[in-house]
Amino acid sequence: MSKKRLSVVVTRRLPEAVETRLSELFDVRLREDDTPMTRAELIEAVKGADVLVPTLTDEIDGALIGQAGDRLKLIANYGAGVDHIDVSTARQRGVLVSNTPGVLTDDTADMTMALILAVTRRMPAGMSVIQQDTWDGWAPTALMGRRVSGCRLGILGMGRIGQAVAHRARAFGMQIHYHNRRRLHDQIEESFEATYWESLDQMVARMDVISVNCPHTPTTFHLMNARRLKLMKPDAVIVNTSRGEVIDENALTRMLRAGEIAGAGLDVYEHGTEINPRLRDLENVVLLPHMGSATLEGRIEMGEKVIINIKTFDDGHRPPDQVVPSML
Repeated sequence: MSKKRLSVVVTRRLPEAVETRLSELFDVRLREDDTPMTRAELIEAVKGADVLVPTLTDEIDGALIGQAGDRLKLIANYGAGVDHIDVSTARQRGVLVSNTPGVLTDDTADMTMALILAVTRRMPAGMSVIQQDTWDGWAPTALMGRRVSGCRLGILGMGRIGQAVAHRARAFGMQIHYHNRRRLHDQIEESFEATYWESLDQMVARMDVISVNCPHTPTTFHLMNARRLKLMKPDAVIVNTSRGEVIDENALTRMLRAGEIAGAGLDVYEHGTEINPRLRDLENVVLLPHMGSATLEGRIEMGEKVIINIKTFDDGHRPPDQVVPSML
């Protein structure tokens, strides 16, 4: 007698190859349109599924998990970050949580370098001249930016992505500095010729470029607050491809407009899609709609991780990418 297939609910549209494979393996309910589920739809999903496959646009809080009943056994997150999931409450109720770490490292690091180059070389200002048809030709002093070679890059969060950024930045001749919860092993530091700063304040005050690559946790909320942003050099720039909540967006906006910081490249925002409107009209800012992981290859690999986690769980084993509260 064949085993009953797991009931799996997916909250957003995924790449076709991922949806096809999920349908082959499980009793899956796919999303028909690419919009986030409403709260009511999420409640219905957790009540009727063995496995929920959410994304970062879904708020899986304790109250929602509390309405799941006894059926829900696994939340297989489509994404590495799990700050939108109450992992502790899930664990208390016997619901496992998994994620998809590692597969987006190169994509996000590529986007970080793209933002660094775009901001330091004033690409938005150059694009504006072309788009507004006001370019009169080359001039010796027009649209001058900064050479990244020789610049000091301060990486805030030297995990997988931070190290991938360091690897790329070294190829551009940048000097690598970093602040991390734990200092890296000597061999890793030596491979990047990296300088560790125990004091984030001291690092921030001396860098030409700051790259935010740490997760959002209660301890990293507004880690780059108004006081710390004021420590940055006036000709320094900051980029963020991690989580918007790490930077005080209002303080950053005020300082950019006042010329107290030279520029910023942001792929994520403190309040999701509600971007400070005073950021939008600045030529020293590059704003992207959370594109850091937006490659076909990366999104398919994320789906493959989700499938492996669900299949391993279905076979009676711990998902390889299980998240526990102590990891957060």
